[in-house]
Amino acid sequence: MADVDLLSLLPEELETLARRLGADGYRGRQLATWLFKKGVYDFEAMSNLPKDFRARLAEEAFVGVPDVERVVPSRDGSQKFVLRLADGARIHAVLMPDRDRLTLCLSVQVGCGFACAFCFTGTMGLIRNLTAGEIVGQLAAVRQTLPPETRITHLVFMGMGEPLANYEAVVKALRLLTHPGAFGYSPRRITVSTVGLVSGMQKLAKESLKVNLAVSLHATTDAVRERLMPVNKSWPLEDLLAACRRFPLPVRRRMTFEYVLLDDVNDSPEDAIRLTRLLKGVRAKVNLIPFNAWEGSGFRRPPLQRILAFQAILQEHGITATVRWSKGEDIGAACGQLKESSSKERVLA
Repeated sequence: MADVDLLSLLPEELETLARRLGADGYRGRQLATWLFKKGVYDFEAMSNLPKDFRARLAEEAFVGVPDVERVVPSRDGSQKFVLRLADGARIHAVLMPDRDRLTLCLSVQVGCGFACAFCFTGTMGLIRNLTAGEIVGQLAAVRQTLPPETRITHLVFMGMGEPLANYEAVVKALRLLTHPGAFGYSPRRITVSTVGLVSGMQKLAKESLKVNLAVSLHATTDAVRERLMPVNKSWPLEDLLAACRRFPLPVRRRMTFEYVLLDDVNDSPEDAIRLTRLLKGVRAKVNLIPFNAWEGSGFRRPPLQRILAFQAILQEHGITATVRWSKGEDIGAACGQLKESSSKERVLA
């Protein structure tokens, strides 16, 4: 029975597999071109590979591209892809156009175990981790639905799950995405988000992957952050910000801090001033995210005037701050909305 997902293998590992199956190593490089560059996943269509090698591949390996169960379009041009994995679990990927950019938001887990109070996805709990093949398989699945000349330009690990809690698979996926013989993305075009797992940040700092890092902050005091993000009990603000200051940033690159604005919770002028103090000594930019509503959350989006006033205070203190009006809100595809709620099976989406 085929048990090797070829999408989980780097080009060098495909060469090793080719030799193990009795072919020359360069057949592995040809296989990588079919999989990663051409997006061809049917062995029979890989015309320059010997027939006996293709037959052995079919016996030993498979290409784990998730099934596209449905695509939900948004009024703003975004699309939510509901993807079914081999075991029947469902995850979401979100495709977001923005002028000359086409960004794909990837999931790393089925569900999430960090239970951030403002996040609908967190109410699922953690079902399981994704494999590296299942992570990059989202890109493969979405890419198949696009016109041949359309290229997904940017990738963000901001879908379901916490990337640094599925560390090994995420790092392997990043290596596949940036390998010149695989998907070939520039690390500058990839962003990994984290709730603030300091131990994972310390490990990622040693990987030399040079991808962008986005840290979910969302509060300026430990008391409020613990209410919003239970992870703060393990890694309070002082420890988290110290890890951010130590994190090696490439030249002219800044760390992104995500800050969900919640009405009368973390959106006061005093919060904005405290945030400027917390970020002292960090090459930082702040994404202010007006809360995306979901039923039963208990939170509200602040009025526009307060959102803009918060942004203005940060800018007056020399911090680049943008207001990120999340795409796909009308289809449940915005930040913190990736969950379906009609049944237990739909919760796996």
